[in-house]
Amino acid sequence: MHANYVALPPSEAFRIEYWKLEEAKIRRQPPEKELSRRVALVVGGGSGIGREVALLAAQRGAHVVVADRDVKGAEAVAEEVKAIAGREAVSWTSIDIRDRKTIKAALEATVKQFGGIDILINTAALFPSSPDGVISDAQWALTLEVNVTANYLLTDEAAKIFAEQGIDASVVLTSSANAVVAKRGSEAYDVSKAALSHLVRELAVSLSPKVRVNGISPATVVKGSTMFPRDRVIASLKKYKLPFEETDTDDGLRNVLAQFYATRTLTHQPIDPKDCAEAIMFLAGPLARCTTGHLIPVDGGLTEAYLR
Repeated sequence: MHANYVALPPSEAFRIEYWKLEEAKIRRQPPEKELSRRVALVVGGGSGIGREVALLAAQRGAHVVVADRDVKGAEAVAEEVKAIAGREAVSWTSIDIRDRKTIKAALEATVKQFGGIDILINTAALFPSSPDGVISDAQWALTLEVNVTANYLLTDEAAKIFAEQGIDASVVLTSSANAVVAKRGSEAYDVSKAALSHLVRELAVSLSPKVRVNGISPATVVKGSTMFPRDRVIASLKKYKLPFEETDTDDGLRNVLAQFYATRTLTHQPIDPKDCAEAIMFLAGPLARCTTGHLIPVDGGLTEAYLR
């Protein structure tokens, strides 16, 4: 009685039994976000600007890897990101951007976790200080190593992965308004940031056309910055003769200093890490697809930093 039976071709069975159901499920899904299916490695993501970048990238749909020398900080921020993007969309890893081996390990961990890298962001930096205000030769060398050479090493290793992937990618590095503002007492930091700003332009040329390389140039970001420990904040408050109480909290002291810095800008707005994160994610994302080799100032309107 089954002699006349002919089975449907698998493709026809698929169309009848499956595809309409799958289309129905797809239509019910929320629309993709700006960075959906993109993988972002945020170096320096354990605090300050990097933390805000990781959170904002997750809000915009990216899979995020938080990398930092401070492992506890990276892990803590990763937990915050999980609350936004879910456990499957975030990871963390340790990194020392002065060391190619740890850079490679962090990149490999990212690829292993999510299959590749689309966005590389670095917010890690060093501002040297000493009780007497004198910077040693070793501090000078370390500042240039962290703020310039390490950015080159990081991007150079990532470029190998970008080349193998063969798809569009973007890099965003963090310079400073100090790169164009000459000042007394911060020569090592200022010179290192000037070099980093030009490194952005050089990398944009060498990694084109598939990889865009940009940067931001913030003015002093006090809030949440590891470069502003309590002793440095107090030293700055004394330098500018700003009133404060020794019993004030760290955040309270930072707010006083941030408000003072804000009065020197056109907008009178303190620079918040979130402001920097917004600029970074604009440059990293598809809305800036025609922009490379440029730096966006995030300085509240600091006239001293106007290029001339």
